[in-house]
Amino acid sequence: MSETTGNTAVRSDLRNVAIVAHVDHGKTTLVDAMLKQTNSFAAHGDVADRVMDSGDLEREKGITILAKNTTVFYDGPSAKGETITINVIDTPGHADFGGEVERGLSMVDGVVLLVDASEGPLPQTRFVLRKALAAKLPVVLLVNKTDRPDSRIEEVVSESMDLLLGLASDLADEVPDLDLDSILNVPVVYAAARAGAASLEQPADGTVPTNDNLEPLFRTIIEHIPAPRYNPEGVLQAHVTNLDASPFLGRLALLRIFNGTLRKGQQVAWARQDGQLKTVKITELLATKALDRVPTESAGPGEIVAVAGIEDITIGETLTDVDNPQPLPLITVDDPAISVTIGINTSPLAGKVKGAKVTARQVKDRLDKELIGNVSLRVLPTARPDAWEVQGRGELALAILVEQMRREGFELTVGKPQVVTRTIDGKIHEPMEHMTIDVPEEYLGGVTQLMAARKGRMTNMANHGTGWVRMEFIVPARGLIGFRTRFLTDTRGAGIAASISEGYEPWAGDIEYRTNGSMIADRSGVVTPFAMINLQERGSFFVQPTSEVYEGMIVGENSRADDMDVNITKEKKLTNMRAASSDTFENLTPPRNLTLEESLEFAREDECVEVTPESIRIRKVILDANERMRASRSRARA
Repeated sequence: MSETTGNTAVRSDLRNVAIVAHVDHGKTTLVDAMLKQTNSFAAHGDVADRVMDSGDLEREKGITILAKNTTVFYDGPSAKGETITINVIDTPGHADFGGEVERGLSMVDGVVLLVDASEGPLPQTRFVLRKALAAKLPVVLLVNKTDRPDSRIEEVVSESMDLLLGLASDLADEVPDLDLDSILNVPVVYAAARAGAASLEQPADGTVPTNDNLEPLFRTIIEHIPAPRYNPEGVLQAHVTNLDASPFLGRLALLRIFNGTLRKGQQVAWARQDGQLKTVKITELLATKALDRVPTESAGPGEIVAVAGIEDITIGETLTDVDNPQPLPLITVDDPAISVTIGINTSPLAGKVKGAKVTARQVKDRLDKELIGNVSLRVLPTARPDAWEVQGRGELALAILVEQMRREGFELTVGKPQVVTRTIDGKIHEPMEHMTIDVPEEYLGGVTQLMAARKGRMTNMANHGTGWVRMEFIVPARGLIGFRTRFLTDTRGAGIAASISEGYEPWAGDIEYRTNGSMIADRSGVVTPFAMINLQERGSFFVQPTSEVYEGMIVGENSRADDMDVNITKEKKLTNMRAASSDTFENLTPPRNLTLEESLEFAREDECVEVTPESIRIRKVILDANERMRASRSRARA
């Protein structure tokens, strides 16, 4: 159904909306409730919690990594007798996956900004909201988790409005025709997504809204998010905003149709990134219904559909009319800030895992494949033919890529994360981060000291009177490499920290990441409990008894600042005399099992991480002790 005024028409039966928020504020849970309340699932379907988080890593980490779309068909009271199709894009809340957010916002006509009723707006809230305002998208504010015992609803609404005003004034120069009145008239909805309840009336702190369904949210979306507009005489323009794959159809391109109609079997012009035009046929056209893709014959303006049959199509390209091609502009994303070197596994234990992928060609093909769907990633060659520099938004995004490759059976060597610098006016500038930290009052001093050591400067501090303090810092991005583990240790796991990009500033000087040295195995062999008991006074271990080690592998953390070569394979000399007391292995301190992220944080400049499908090890880049000594002397002379 469409209404026409002048040369623009409106699809009143359609709404495209993105749900944006900080990590863990309840976006995916809200989408679950919307799907269930519109009866989008079959009556006999088995529905898990957080159905949109379909990846294994997303379920394990409890975060959304990839932007995904779903469709709900709303026919409640606010639809006035018709069925309104609402396309919902669930975006990641983490700035490391910012490329996903930028793509998601290019598909929609408005956003639902979701804010936790206790934590309030956090850095990633600011990040996604800035992107939405810059794209001139209308905003609906949803205060979620009103049933939290520590909720402070009124203050959070006030903080969110302050954030909107602050961002609007920041963007006034960049976006001159920004409508300030509409930004200030933001509708507010109160919800408890887990209970599937929403209300326009503010509930008391710590209570569920009195209304028992999401009807107020659906009404607000229909009234405040504009329906898609298009030119009825315009030629076909469909923008590729995401990629997917099907075991039967191969690569699928997800498109938002801006003008014209797309039909199955149609010949269209494919406008590529390099400016070339190619004629292709739409072999299969799929519409989204809840979480399934169903074949359809045609799709009109404003709809989000998937097409199959175009092998090399990629994000940002356009499908347009063959006779009168009019491509849309490419999607632009922010520049990467962190890089790691990823290469083949060069350790003595390489190739020991049966069926592992170990060749340079396999690693390069996998990185090229990742580039197709991940617009915020870059892969650059290095001086070595079997290693590549991979640049991304943050440490987490790069660690997730390495973890995915490990699960696919790759063996890799991963270097320590570095920052991507720029030269401005002849001086080296580095990326900065705006860090927001919430900690209990007793850890205030320790956290301030930790941030000062990493060249962070405090810009704001607020005490809400609840026993918690919120601090804001501007800190170099490289100061946050390895920060999270130290921060969680210093705050006994109680602190919450989140950061967002804050531009570039001149190089801040040297930062000391780790005060303790490494314990390095001085020979190959098998770890013995006898050697570990004799060495455990010197530090903590990362290896288990009976693990295989090699020369140059890091087996633990030294309690002193310098590195120490140790013989961790030493065996007890056997004699024919009976010992008065046998060795007691109960006194052996259990080793620390480091995750991939912790290993990347722990590694120093001259260290790297060996990643295989079965294990993660830290090692020196130069394995031989004598060669390491020579290299350190030549560095000292230089």
